[in-house]
Amino acid sequence: MGFKITIKTMIKKRLKVKRKSSKARDRIKILLDKDSFIEFHTFTSSRLVKSKKLINDAVVTGTGTIDGRKVYVYSQNFAEMGGSLGEMHAKKICYVYDLALKTGCPVISILDSGGARIQEGIYSLDGYGEIFARNVEASGKILQLSIVAGACAGGAAYSPALTDFIFMIKEQSLMFVTGPKIIKTVTGEEITLQDLGGAMAHNAKSGVAHFAVANEDGCFSLIKQLFSYLPSNNLDDAPGFVSRDPIDRSCKELEKIVPIEESKVYDMKKVIECIFDEKSFLGLQRYYARNAIIGFARMRGKTVGVVANQPKVKAGCLDIKASCKIARFVQFCDSFSIPLVNLVDVPGYLPGKSEEHEGIIKHGAKILYAYSNAQVPKIALILRKAYGGAYIALASKALGYDSVIAWEDAEIAVMGARQAVELLNSKEIKKMSKKEVKEKVKRYKKKYLDIFKTAETDKIDLLIERKDSREAIARLLDNLSTKAYKPTNKRHGNIPL
Repeated sequence: MGFKITIKTMIKKRLKVKRKSSKARDRIKILLDKDSFIEFHTFTSSRLVKSKKLINDAVVTGTGTIDGRKVYVYSQNFAEMGGSLGEMHAKKICYVYDLALKTGCPVISILDSGGARIQEGIYSLDGYGEIFARNVEASGKILQLSIVAGACAGGAAYSPALTDFIFMIKEQSLMFVTGPKIIKTVTGEEITLQDLGGAMAHNAKSGVAHFAVANEDGCFSLIKQLFSYLPSNNLDDAPGFVSRDPIDRSCKELEKIVPIEESKVYDMKKVIECIFDEKSFLGLQRYYARNAIIGFARMRGKTVGVVANQPKVKAGCLDIKASCKIARFVQFCDSFSIPLVNLVDVPGYLPGKSEEHEGIIKHGAKILYAYSNAQVPKIALILRKAYGGAYIALASKALGYDSVIAWEDAEIAVMGARQAVELLNSKEIKKMSKKEVKEKVKRYKKKYLDIFKTAETDKIDLLIERKDSREAIARLLDNLSTKAYKPTNKRHGNIPL
C-alpha cells in the first residue's frame, strides 16, 4: 500500500495537481485483480509535442494479475490527443511486449486510438512498425488478447489483427483503416461509422473480430472467461479444473437430438453441450461463417479445441469463410498445445460459381494445411456423414488424425448416395419412377456406404453407439495426452493465403 501512496505523491508533485482517474486506468482496474496493477513509465512524455495533458503520452502501461496469473497490459487514453500514437507512446508498448516475451506472460491491449499522431510524422509510423514487429515475434509464443474499447483507426487497426483474439463492444467499438469521410472523398460511397467498422460489421461480415459484447463490463468478464481456458505461453499447460462430470456419463439425448435422416437439420451446439463437460463450451466467432462452429470446451476439466459442422446453416458444408475460420483456429490450438476434437457431419465443400471464382480451392486448402501441419492430438467423431474433400479435411487418417471414430449409422463416401446414383445413371434415371430411384439409392447405400465395411479397413478406429460419445472421446484424449511432437528442420511452410 505504501508503494502506491509514494507513486501518487510523486505524480502530484510532478503535475502540481492531483491526478484525476482516467478511463484508461479505470479499464485496467476492472480487468485486473484488485490492487495488483503496477504502472510503468508514468512520467513518459512526447519529445516533439509538449503538453501537460500528455504526461504519460496517451497510454497507460504496466503489469498485474488475472485470477492470480501474471499479465502485461496497456490501455490507450482517447482523452489525450485522441489516444494517438507517437514515438514514446510506442516505446511504452514495446517495453511491455519485451518484458512479456522474456517472462512468458500474456499481453492484453485495451485499444482506444485515432491512429498515428500527425504532429510526429515518421516517428509515429515507425512506432507502429516497432509494435507490429513485437506482435509477430510474440505470435505463437505468448497469448495476445485485444479489446477494442473505442476507436481503432488507421495503423491502430493492424496491431489487434496480428493478435490471437479480438473483443469488440456493440455500438461503441470502431475499427477501420480509412474512415467514412475519406471513403466518400475517394469512392463516393456513403456509410456510417458502425456499418463500416462497428462490432457487428467485424463479427458478422469481415470475420476480423471474435466476440461482440453488449457493454464494457461484459467484455472484461468475457475476456477473463476466455483467459481461464488458455495457457499463458506455448510452453505452459492450460489451467486445469476439477470436473464433477463423470467420464462415463451416457449421452442418450443424442438419439433425440440428431435425426437418422441425413437431410434433416439439428443444432450441433446441443451435441457439443451433451458430450463435453457441463456448461463448459465457449464459442468463438459465432456470428461469422455460422455453418462452422469453433470454440473451447473442457473434457474432464482440461481444455480442448472443438471444431464442428452446423447442419442448421448451409447443411454444415465447408465454404470459403468457414475454411478460413477453422484453419486459423486450428493453428492457434496447435501453437498452444491444445488438443483438437472434430464433430463431423458434412456434405462436402460448397459448390457454385461464386465460391470457385472467390477461391474455394485456395481457401479450402487452408484447412488441409492447418490440420496436416498440426501436431497436437487430433480426434474426429463422424456423426451421420462425411463426404468428399470435407471428409479428408476433417476426419481422414491419411491427413494425420490420431483417432477417427464413427457412429454405427454414419456414412463416409465421395458423395451422398442420391447424388452418386444420379451421376452414375444420368440417362436411365430420367425414365425411372420415384420408387425405382429410391430403391436404387438404397441398394447403393448398402453396397458402398456401409460403415461396417469401412471399419474392416484401418480408416476407422472405433465404431460406437451415440450414447458412448463422451466416454470414447475422453478416453482417447487420455490415451493421446503424451503424444510426442515431430522435430522439423524447415523454417516454415507456405500456407495458401
